[in-house]
Amino acid sequence: MDLAFLWDQLANTIQALPQSGLLLAALAAMAVGLLGGMLMRSIPALGRLLRVFSTLGLMAVLVMVVLQVSRMDPRFDMAVPEIGLPRQVVEGGETRVRMAPDGHFWLRAEVNGHPADFLVDTGATLTAVSAGTASAAGLEPRRGGVPVRMQTANGSVAAEIAAIDDLRFGNVSARGLDAVIAPGLGNTNVIGMNLLGRLASWRVEGDTMILVPHDPQIMPQGS
Repeated sequence: MDLAFLWDQLANTIQALPQSGLLLAALAAMAVGLLGGMLMRSIPALGRLLRVFSTLGLMAVLVMVVLQVSRMDPRFDMAVPEIGLPRQVVEGGETRVRMAPDGHFWLRAEVNGHPADFLVDTGATLTAVSAGTASAAGLEPRRGGVPVRMQTANGSVAAEIAAIDDLRFGNVSARGLDAVIAPGLGNTNVIGMNLLGRLASWRVEGDTMILVPHDPQIMPQGS
């Protein structure tokens, strides 16, 4: 994952603004700016004040977009503040996943206590859950969030961001993890690099994938 990818995601996210409540905030800020411009001749002080409010509003929308995009890359965890968003934490103990007969790595997880199968996909930027899994686990799109663009077999679609309160599999537990609710995935759920990148390491040895969290510890059975 590199800065070129993040810039592409930022551009795609801005393109998706019409499907987000942030569009209303941006339009309101622009309207205030236009009003301020109209008042500059008759009431200069008020006009300047409205234009300042407009600029600050548009900057706030841009900051919200950048913050969301930055959460896709674990390397930005220390550089970008959460600002009201849940901290993304992945911890626990070493977990081994055997390769399935189809040549992929599948694992059984619990999303907010709801059991679901996940494909471990090192080519996926974000963890993704199907609409059915999201509904069963009580996941709701983030209020004020902006959709991201995803490539599916049926083309590019907008998917909404949600935060998973608790995702568990093997000896690994993730909290506050961003995930996309992806209607184009059918019934498939995916573990992506926004989780794998928060591990101390992951590797494949033969037919086994080994996931090692930072400061690994043994999680209590049944936790």
